Amino acid sequence: MEVSFRKEIESLRLGAGDTFHGEGILAITKALLQSGVAYVGGYQGAPVSHLLDVMVQAKGYMDELGVHVEACSNEASAAAMLGASIHYPLRGAVTWKSIVGTNVAADALSNLSSPGVTGGALIVVGEDYGEGASVIQERTHAFALKSSMCLLDPRPDLGVMARMVEEGFRLSEASNMPTILELRIRACHVRGSFATKDNIRPAVSTRSLMESPAAFEYMKLAHPPVTFRHEKLKTEQRIPAARKYIVEHTLNELFEGEHRDVGIIVQGGLYNGLIRSLQQLGLADAFGESAIPMLCLNVTYPLVPEQVADFCVGKRAVLVVEEGQPEFIEQEIATLLRRRDIQTKLHGKDLLPSGGEYTVEVVTAGLVQFADSYLPAAATAPARDWLAANAQRRQAVAAALDQPLPMRPPSFCIGCPERPVFAALKLAQQQIGNVHIAADIGCHAFGTFEPFSMGHSILGYGMSLASRAGVSPMMQRRTLAVMGDGGFWHNGLLTGVQSALFNGDDAVLLIFKNGYTSATGTQEILSTPNEDAKSRARDKSRSLLHTNQTIESALKGLGLQWMRTVHTYEVEKMRATLIDAFTSDFNGLKVIIAEGECQLERQRRIKPWIQSLLKKGKRVVRVKYGVDEDVCNGDHACIRLSGCPTLTLKDNPDPLKVDPVATVIDGCVGCGLCGANAHAATLCPSFYRAEVVQNPKWHERLFHSFRSAVVRALQPA
Repeated sequence: MEVSFRKEIESLRLGAGDTFHGEGILAITKALLQSGVAYVGGYQGAPVSHLLDVMVQAKGYMDELGVHVEACSNEASAAAMLGASIHYPLRGAVTWKSIVGTNVAADALSNLSSPGVTGGALIVVGEDYGEGASVIQERTHAFALKSSMCLLDPRPDLGVMARMVEEGFRLSEASNMPTILELRIRACHVRGSFATKDNIRPAVSTRSLMESPAAFEYMKLAHPPVTFRHEKLKTEQRIPAARKYIVEHTLNELFEGEHRDVGIIVQGGLYNGLIRSLQQLGLADAFGESAIPMLCLNVTYPLVPEQVADFCVGKRAVLVVEEGQPEFIEQEIATLLRRRDIQTKLHGKDLLPSGGEYTVEVVTAGLVQFADSYLPAAATAPARDWLAANAQRRQAVAAALDQPLPMRPPSFCIGCPERPVFAALKLAQQQIGNVHIAADIGCHAFGTFEPFSMGHSILGYGMSLASRAGVSPMMQRRTLAVMGDGGFWHNGLLTGVQSALFNGDDAVLLIFKNGYTSATGTQEILSTPNEDAKSRARDKSRSLLHTNQTIESALKGLGLQWMRTVHTYEVEKMRATLIDAFTSDFNGLKVIIAEGECQLERQRRIKPWIQSLLKKGKRVVRVKYGVDEDVCNGDHACIRLSGCPTLTLKDNPDPLKVDPVATVIDGCVGCGLCGANAHAATLCPSFYRAEVVQNPKWHERLFHSFRSAVVRALQPA
């Protein structure tokens, strides 16, 4: 079984008069249906994964509405879907994770924004920026600027967010510009409620088909010479139309305040944090009423010059709260104020950090300086005390520790099938020497952390094999590229494998075949085993993945000549295969497919099955591994080679020994890696394998009683 969104799917059916309760990203999903969206696509990835996952699992309801939903192979294919809105009055929405997804989609987005759209085109981007981010620290704002796409940054209130989805489609249609809706992590997961509307069945849909295609119109192509006309249309018609719509429909929100001689211009997504910071200074109450006037930009591009000027004129100073760098909004505001000869003092990055997430503490520190300069009567002392107390607490904690706390880097899940491969690679390098390893995006990127610390570069999803192309010719020893099956289908097949085969590169590619794009939430891909195979396999993970040979077939179809498939938990065999790949006389691309099902998906499948057997009183055997504390010598090489969270230390029971001994704690899933490592590395024979039998047969109970009696008899009194 997989992660179920049954409850979330039911909330999509809410109609007029109902109230939605839940997370921000699910409110966005509901708002898409209320807007009459005709097609939805995208590539999964936090913080917007739920949008696509829910839509895919709600296929039955989507078919009722006539909405086409497609899980795309990458962000570029998702962006290309929006081409349907160029000619036709179809509202389309696609989604992906942050700047890394926008980078992949950049080519399609540029060619979409040039001719413009007829039907509303909305791109929901999970702006994975700041302390909780898992990607490079850049923003999508630059793409909106360079390609002339509207950029929405809604205030984190579910009613506002849902409204901005609907307005985003209308804004796109009014201006003929694609619209980006960016949602920060906290906006995606903020909880709240809003009054829902009835879902709208699109006029043109999978249930109401078009009879004929649109007439050929060269102006709708992103192709010279009409691209030069497109450039004029952006500045002469589209951006002015967008600005007009923004003003007429009050997409940006103006909040009045008693201190009318100062003001704050804030990105919509930062509004909640700003209000909390103002509360620290006594400049906002518990209900969010601010004493300082604010212009909340739910649309951060294009800005409306007249709107910004009207807000700033007559004020002594305005603070721009804009997260990240460069300060695109602050620079644009400074330019338009200068052109209008408005002498209002403008502050922003001079009081707030250039980079990093604008947490409440960070914004408060900047507001204190702003208030000291322009609101001397404001009681900033409590805010200063609060900031100082936070700093003192951190210092007190540091002083109480003899040394800094050990780092706790991210790690593979317990029983992850990828951990044994890195253990085998570590052993292989002890024999052949260190190799250059091109890492990739995915679960296997955890191999860059201790205890493995492997990977010289990460340059994009599925780009590992391509990223070693400049290194291989300069190395005496062959290089290794690591890639997951998700990355293989996303980008690796073409940018890596095809290129390496075409150029005759002599390199080694290691593909982790776990059956899912696990790092983004175990979504299914082309090489995921079908449901029949899952039900047949149950706990036999080897036969499960072997039922799907699409990766192997694709590689053979490209003409690959050297390929080996090894089950990941067979550490000794994996080490031998790696050594063979690096020492083989074969000159060309060598691919090792490490086959082992994602442990999370395996547990989701077998746990309900095991529970059903136990309820029926049937015999169930569970494998458990442990360490004989009398044999363990305290070397702990097993831990350094494995890194499994369930393999840890405990005090030595022998009072004559000081070194702690290894132990396997609860949570072990019985993958057998610790024992396989001990065998492959010829470590101490302290590991044992035990079978825990539930609902044993009568003869097993009898034999257990006899064995226990013999053991008791042999024990000293």
